[in-house]
Amino acid sequence: QVQLVESGGGLVQPGGSLRLSCEASGSINSADNMGWYRQAPGKQRVLVATITSAGSTNYADAVKGRFTISRDNAKNTVDLHMNSLKPEDTAVYSCTLWNLANRYWGQGTQVTVSS
Repeated sequence: QVQLVESGGGLVQPGGSLRLSCEASGSINSADNMGWYRQAPGKQRVLVATITSAGSTNYADAVKGRFTISRDNAKNTVDLHMNSLKPEDTAVYSCTLWNLANRYWGQGTQVTVSS
């Protein structure tokens, strides 16, 4: 089993920045992939960014150039640095870890972008 705990959400004004962090614990394999998804009210959960154990990244078009994902394999953490936030970035952001056999999710953290 793997546990994922997110932190760092909150209320921010348009144009502002936030950093989300996710710490994984339990049966973690260094080859596991990690990432962030988000779900806005009334919408499906969608990919935000992912990162492999080797550091290869993938971003949704909506966040390219504004968000940066990073991970620390020694600490089993993955961060999402969000800049130039827009109201449409408002959502519950969830951390995920997966491999060929399993996928795990955190409980999510709310990000609200509003003036």
